Amino acid sequence: MNIFQIITLLIVISALFSYLNVRFFKLPTTIGLMIMAMLFTLGITISSFFTDVLLNNAVEIISSIDFKEVLLDVMLSFLLFAGALHTKLSHIKTQRYPILMFATFGVLVSTILIGSLTFYLLNFMNLPISFMQALLFGALISPTDPIAVLGILKKAGAPKRLETKIVGESLFNDGVGVVIFLVLFQLAANPEADISIGHISFLFFEEVGGGILLGLGLGYATYWMLKSIDNYETEVMLTLAMVMGGYLLASSLHFSGPLAMVVAGLFLGNDTQRQSSMSEITERYVDKFWEILDVFLNAILFVLIGLEVLILSFEDNYIIAGLILIPISLICRYLALLGPIQIFKKKLDFVPRTGLIMTWGGLRGGISIALALSLTDEMNRELIVAITYIIVVFSIIVQGLTVEKVLKWLKVS
Repeated sequence: MNIFQIITLLIVISALFSYLNVRFFKLPTTIGLMIMAMLFTLGITISSFFTDVLLNNAVEIISSIDFKEVLLDVMLSFLLFAGALHTKLSHIKTQRYPILMFATFGVLVSTILIGSLTFYLLNFMNLPISFMQALLFGALISPTDPIAVLGILKKAGAPKRLETKIVGESLFNDGVGVVIFLVLFQLAANPEADISIGHISFLFFEEVGGGILLGLGLGYATYWMLKSIDNYETEVMLTLAMVMGGYLLASSLHFSGPLAMVVAGLFLGNDTQRQSSMSEITERYVDKFWEILDVFLNAILFVLIGLEVLILSFEDNYIIAGLILIPISLICRYLALLGPIQIFKKKLDFVPRTGLIMTWGGLRGGISIALALSLTDEMNRELIVAITYIIVVFSIIVQGLTVEKVLKWLKVS
């Protein structure tokens, strides 16, 4: 099948599953679509007992889709910008210090904790893995996914200041997590490389600092152009061009594209910039365009996650390791959040049991799977992909469906 046929098929499947979810199941969109996609793959697998035609065709189609490229190089820029554009900068500013600590210190500590425990666990289970490979797994599983988190938290009725922390952390820790992963990936791919603290720090600050500065520059340039005209069609096109061109520019400069898109989205979505650069009709069209695009890409992404199970290898010991690492990854996330929470909880009046709620409400998503799929065979790719998939599916389905119940149980509203 050519690329147009594959895209068409994904859109048709996503639209059909979305209709069935809204019409009958009424689950949160991301969860409903992924569950139906997984049931669909189960049906295809069962059909192989009678004929292999459907299974072979499905595997061929899914195998032809580079999930890592589709998400990291195409979808992620749109999804992060859309999420940031609809996030109130005033709320982020109020919680900026804990969000910054969660997204940097928290991700780094989580990476080390999960990586270390994974190294000892897998080697104990006779699944040989190097410490660097275990750290790579820690880096890719530590970031939470704003794409999965946002809609579920709103539906669950989480307090606004708590929702801001979780969503703000998720928007920024994606970029930081990807940077940490890329630095570790370079070291794992070339063990002879310079691994001095200075070199690692330079790579980190080049990606993070460059991404933030580029995002501010892109946001201001687009704001200036929006302010100088009043034509909603052109202004929508300008925001789209900024996201696509800006992400491409970030990649060529070795800056963090995800961070650049988050910063640009927050800048343009700020009430001050909105009121001074967009007319009422422009603001309405810009918001609706990015809202629809966000929903559309989300649908395709979570259908892809569900269908991806067809081409993954799940050996018995891989499944056992994945199930054991579910509680380990949750405990490590809780411990990584503990320091920043203790530092800021009195000053910023944190919701009771913030650590527990942020641990359970911080869902893993497509970014973790995409990063795992980007590993080479020499990096224990098959093992890490299988474990990552198990944790992500548990996170989205089990944690996602029970966030509201956890909030009620903890009497947080």
